[in-house]
This record gives sequence, C-alpha cells and structure tokens, in this order.
Amino acid sequence: MAVAARSVSEICLAARAASRTLARLDTASKDRALDSIAEQLDARADEVLAANQLDVEAGRAAGLSAALLDRLRLDGEGVADRAAGVRAIRALEDPVREVIAERDLDNGLHLRQVLVPLGVVAVVYEARPNVTIDCTALALKSGNAIVLRGSSQAAYSNAVLAAIGTEAAAGAGVPDGAIGLVSGGGHHEMADLATQDGVVDLIIPRGGDGLKAALKAVATVPVLYAASGNCHVYVDSGADLDAAEEILVNAKTQRPGTCNAAETLLVHRHVASAFLPRALGRLREGGVELRVDGRARAASGELAASLIDATEADWDTEFLAMVLAVRVVDSVEEAIEHVNRHGSGHSEAIVTSSQESAQAFQLGVDAACVYVNASTRFTDGFEFGMGAEIGNSTQKLHARGPIGLRELCTYKYLLEGSGQARP
Repeated sequence: MAVAARSVSEICLAARAASRTLARLDTASKDRALDSIAEQLDARADEVLAANQLDVEAGRAAGLSAALLDRLRLDGEGVADRAAGVRAIRALEDPVREVIAERDLDNGLHLRQVLVPLGVVAVVYEARPNVTIDCTALALKSGNAIVLRGSSQAAYSNAVLAAIGTEAAAGAGVPDGAIGLVSGGGHHEMADLATQDGVVDLIIPRGGDGLKAALKAVATVPVLYAASGNCHVYVDSGADLDAAEEILVNAKTQRPGTCNAAETLLVHRHVASAFLPRALGRLREGGVELRVDGRARAASGELAASLIDATEADWDTEFLAMVLAVRVVDSVEEAIEHVNRHGSGHSEAIVTSSQESAQAFQLGVDAACVYVNASTRFTDGFEFGMGAEIGNSTQKLHARGPIGLRELCTYKYLLEGSGQARP
C-alpha cells in the first residue's frame, strides 16, 4: 500500500511512472478497477465505519466544530453513497481520446484535438474522508494517477479507504503507484508535495482559507483552488414567497457546513415586509443566528428586537454554520452589485417570477453556478451527473464549477501528413 514509510517525493515519482501506463489504459480496464473498488467498499463497510468512528472520537476530544465533525463523519449510508458514486463514474463516458475538433488544413495535414489525462493530480483536503474515494475514482476513470494528502483529523478513515482503492485497483490491472496516500498532516509534507515540479501536474486543495493561504505560500506547481463558498439567495420583487422560503431554508440549513450553503439573504424592498417576518421566523426556530442591516430589521416585525446588527465583515464571511447575514436592496441591479462585491464566485441564486430579472441576474453575476428559482445546494458533481467531484473551482482557468472527469483532462493536437515540410 502507498502509505508505507515513503517520502513524499518517492510517492510522487511512483505516481508519475504509473501515470504513463494509465494514460494508455483502455476504458474496459479502468471500468474493471472501478467495479472492484465499489464491490470492496460494500464488502468492507464495517471496516471503514470502525476507522471513521476512531477519527470522530478523536475529533470530538480535540474540540472540532460541529461543521468539521459533520464533514468528517461517515455512516452506513455514506459508505454506500461512495460506492454508488464510484459506479456512477464507471458508467460515464471515458473522456480520454475524445476528439474535440478535427479538420484538414490547407497544407494537407489532418489535425485532431483530443482530450488526454493531466498526468499526476494531487489533492490536499481536510476532514473529508469521502474525498479519498471520490478523487480516486475520478482520477482512474480519467487516466490520471492520484496523490492524496488528507489531514490528520481523518487519518484512520483515509488509510482504510486508500487501502481499499489501491488493493482493488491493483487486482484489476492498475499499475502500482497509481494511488498514493501521503500519511500525516504536517505542513512540511504539504510543502514537499506542492514543490514537486515536473512530477505533479496539478494540485487541488479542498479546505478553508487557511489551507488556501498555506498552499499559496509554498506552491511551485499549478494549483486549482476548490475554494470557499460565500453564496447568496436573492428574493426579487414579485417572487413566489412560498417557493422563496423553501429555497432559502434548504440553502441555509440542510448542510450549513458545506461550501454551497447560503451565507447571505438579499431581499427586494417591495417584498421585505411580507417575506422577512415569516422566513426569518422559520430560520430562527431552526436555530439560525440572523445578522441584519437596518432595513431588514425594520421589515422584520416582532422579530426585530432579537436580531443582531450585521457588520461589514459579515457580508464577506463564509460562516459554515447556522448563521445568516440579511440585507434589503432596492433592485436586482443592486443585488448583482452586492454579490459581485462580496461573493466568492461559487453559487448564487435568484427567486423571481420575472424573466427579465432572471436574465439580468444570470448574465450579471460573476460566479461558477447561477440558479433561478432553485437552491444553491445543488452545486455538486453528483447532482450535475458527474458521478462525484474533486471540488468546486471558483477560478476561470482551467476549470470552473464542479471538477469532474473532463476537468481532469487537458488536450493535445495530433497531426498526420503525407511527407509535408514547411516551405
């Protein structure tokens, strides 16, 4: 197994060697490996759950927040979901060698632009054991070797899950070294991983701003940030207020510790007095702390006295908790301006009955995912039909939104001639 006492450099070099074979591996062989991983997850679920329980107990003793414990915890359904995700990825079309463009050039050369694997992808993540299997499956299907660096918070879970992936894939013919796990959670290991120039092709971090800053300080290889989500729900004038309430409650409370949960509510002034008392009352009953601007307080009726004044910092905060900032705006244009100033470019939603407002919001908001009359919680690779995701990118190069199979590919040009030489 790849977690034995080996250096980060040795693990990465083994992954580089394996990536050469993986890039040429046929779809049937990759699918057999994924079938085997899914079967072993089902068969060894009790082993996974026992390891995860050790991590949860250690995390609770260390005082981890409720949001982090939620990310860390796996149950029987969670393990079954991981196996289902692997099978969903297996069922997807193999992107490798897909022809993006093809044409004959004036010089007689035949040109094809085809998708190819990136090579070696490293993922750095915190307290998310589900990432171990999701990333492994996505990497194998897209022909990439994977190097996993989880945090010490999920050490037991990650070790078992990586072992399942490694052993099952090897039995199906995947080369040794294709799945590497960097054990431990020290910063020196992350620095070693982030400076594997010419060996690691891309690093994807999944975690908070602290992880992002730490990686930025040392990385010399390309980084694709699966970044934070300061997401908004905007309730427009004339919105269906029943639908708006359900969307808001779902976006905020279903899993508040996730990057696609809503952190700020914006409400048009024409519906503020009708919407805020009912919606904020329901959120309060559900345990949400509400931080409001002056106009939101004035429109909140009997709730006003119990609300907290929002600070300027609240508009820029990803709470990852049962906390919501609330502001009243005068127009869809003001809502767009607020989102673009304070949002993180992750997921934004408008609830409206106006096609004009919907189009203005979709075109004006600068984010990876923009929803009309739906919750931001749908931003997820599985929900998007990708089987799973490595993370959600808020960048614009080279991928944006959920990072799935195609986002783990680059392309090359293949040209065929008949003896041409450039004059």
